[in-house]
Amino acid sequence: MISGNAPGGALDVPTLLVVAVCVTAVLGLFLLLVWLQQRSVRALAWWGAAYLAGAFSLALWSAPGLASSVPPEIPGALILIACGMIWNGVRLFHGRRVVSLANFAGALIWLAGSRIPVLATHDGARIALGAVVVAAYSFCIAFEFWRDRRQSLRSRVGAILVPSLHAGIFLTPLAIRIGLPEAPTQSWLVVLALQTIVYAVGTAFILMLMVKDHYVHVYRSAANTDPLTGLLNRRGFVESARGLCRRFGGQKPIALLMFDIDHFKSVNDRFGHAVGDEVLRVFAQVTNANLRASDVVARLGGEEFAAILPADRGQAASIAERVRAAFEGAGAFVAGHRIGATVSIGAALSDEPVTNIEALLLRADAALYQAKAAGRNRLVMAGEEPALPIVAQRAAASTVVPFPERKSAA
Repeated sequence: MISGNAPGGALDVPTLLVVAVCVTAVLGLFLLLVWLQQRSVRALAWWGAAYLAGAFSLALWSAPGLASSVPPEIPGALILIACGMIWNGVRLFHGRRVVSLANFAGALIWLAGSRIPVLATHDGARIALGAVVVAAYSFCIAFEFWRDRRQSLRSRVGAILVPSLHAGIFLTPLAIRIGLPEAPTQSWLVVLALQTIVYAVGTAFILMLMVKDHYVHVYRSAANTDPLTGLLNRRGFVESARGLCRRFGGQKPIALLMFDIDHFKSVNDRFGHAVGDEVLRVFAQVTNANLRASDVVARLGGEEFAAILPADRGQAASIAERVRAAFEGAGAFVAGHRIGATVSIGAALSDEPVTNIEALLLRADAALYQAKAAGRNRLVMAGEEPALPIVAQRAAASTVVPFPERKSAA
C-alpha cells in the first residue's frame, strides 16, 4: 500500500485521496439537501446519489484496510454505476424518462469483462475496457445536454464542460498508466486525486447553474403563457413578436393574423363554460398544427388569438385558410356536442421592418371586424374589400392539418 509519509516537497497522496473522498461526499450530500428543498428537480437526487457512490468507490479503492478485503473490480463497478446515474439525472432534468438499465449496464460490462482471462490478467486491457465504457457514458451525457435547445447558452455550456470533466477525471489517469507505464504509482494517484476534486467542485457548480437557469426559464414561461391553452399570452406574444421582427425584418414581409371564434358567447350560453374552454383548447391545437415552427401564436384574451409570421400575402392567406378550414372541421363536434364552431380572420402585412407591433395589431383587428361584418368564417386582408370568398380561400389552401405537431419552418 501507499505510505503515508510523503518525501520532502512532494504531495501527500493519502491525504489528497481523503480530501477527494470528503469533497465528493460533501457535494453529494449538498445536492441531496438541495433536492429536499426543490423536490420538483428529481435530477438533483440522482446527481447527489451518484456523487456519494463515487466517493464510496474512491474510499474502497484507496483505504488500506478495505482495499485488501474488497474484490478489485468492485470500486470500478461503483464508479460506472455513478456514471449511469449522472446520465439518468441529465435525462430527468430535461424531462425524459429514466433508463433503468443504464445505471448498471456499464458496471455489468466491466464485471463481465473482468472475468475474461485476457482482461483479468492484463491491466492495460482492463483499463481500455473501462475507458471505452466511460467514453460511452460521456457521449450519452453530452448528447442529452445538446439535444435540449431550449436552454440558454450558459446552460448549454454544460453540454461541453460536464462531459469533458466527466471523461477527463477517469480517462487521464488511465491514459497515464497506459502511455507511461514506467511512471511511479504515486504520480497518477496524485493526478486522480486532484482531478477528482476539480471535477466534483466544477461539475456541482455547473449543475447548480443549470438548475437556476431552469427555474428562470420556468418562471418566465409561466409569466408569458396562457394557462388554459398553453399558448403565449399577450405579454409573451408582444415580446416574441418583437424578436421575430428583429430576425426577419427587411428580409421577408411580416404578416399578422387576428382570429376570433365566431359566436363564442353563444357556445358558452348553450353548452357551459367547460365546453367553451374545450373549444378554445381545440382552436389552440389546430393553430399550432397548421402554423410553422418559425411562427408565433398566442391567445390575446377571451376568444381572440393572434399569430405573427414571416410571409408574403399569398403565404399568409394560405396559412390562414388552413387554420380556418381545419377549425371548421375540428369545431364541428367538441366534447361530444355538435358545436359547429368557426373562426373569422383578419390579416395585416408589412413589407417594411416592423417597429410598432401594436399598430400592426390594430390593422389586423380592423380587417377582422370586416370579416365578421361580412358574414364570419372567412379571411379579410387589410385593405381588401370585400372579404375573400370561402371558395377562393379554399383554392389557396394546400393541406389541412387538424391536430399534429407544427410544421417545420419553410
